[in-house]
Amino acid sequence: MTIDFHTHMFPDKIAKGTLDFLASVCHIEPYTDGTYEGLEASGIAAGVDISIALPIVTKPSQFESINRFAAAHQEGRILSFGSIHPESEDYKNQLKQIKAMGMKGIKLHPDYQEVYFDDIRYKRIVDYASELGLIISVHAGQDPKCPEDVHCTPQMAAELIDEVQPEKLVLAHLGGNGLWDAVEEYLVGKQVYFDTGVVLGRMADEQFIRIARTHGSDKILFATDSPWAGQSEFISYLESMDLTEEEKRSISGENAMRLLDVQ
Repeated sequence: MTIDFHTHMFPDKIAKGTLDFLASVCHIEPYTDGTYEGLEASGIAAGVDISIALPIVTKPSQFESINRFAAAHQEGRILSFGSIHPESEDYKNQLKQIKAMGMKGIKLHPDYQEVYFDDIRYKRIVDYASELGLIISVHAGQDPKCPEDVHCTPQMAAELIDEVQPEKLVLAHLGGNGLWDAVEEYLVGKQVYFDTGVVLGRMADEQFIRIARTHGSDKILFATDSPWAGQSEFISYLESMDLTEEEKRSISGENAMRLLDVQ
């Protein structure tokens, strides 16, 4: 089974406008049209069995609408997580709502939520989400929105991990987009998963393989960050890498199956 642990989709009425804006920020042409149907078609063409969609609540008032849309996509080839903003005054009840809606995890994006990841509000959310058994996926490292003002550095993530000790924390972009030397210094070996969103082919293969093996290939999750990378292209790239067949199977789906508790 192949699972893409990091994708995005948007309601039809806002998908085009959202992608146009994000493409202008990221200076990247998207690989899908940003809709549910577009992501599903991409997954089918690539042979991806499940795509994990990761919505982002960028202000507290979006909680209901974004999680309602996410909750409507909980079967088939797409499985959506929920999201919560760190400024929520009722974070425990909101996390309970996400759990009750049947979602297996949440997405946090410190850059777009404009809060640093070592903030006490994130620590409280990660702690309570962990208590509920939710997976926590977090954008880590640089982001085109504010590349010089990183809201989740490897050092910040290491501090949270040491204090909160979450069992199901996933740091996107191999632990810290563009900051992989610091990932090796501060995060490798800790109880945390890394996803491969947009990093395959961007970072040196040698460093990727070294991190995967030193950290443990059982804690690496295949991911694209679709629509900002192609699912077919990333599957082909992973297959071409100098990894063992066991490592490739582990990264491409087995680790995610275990984390999601799916067969």
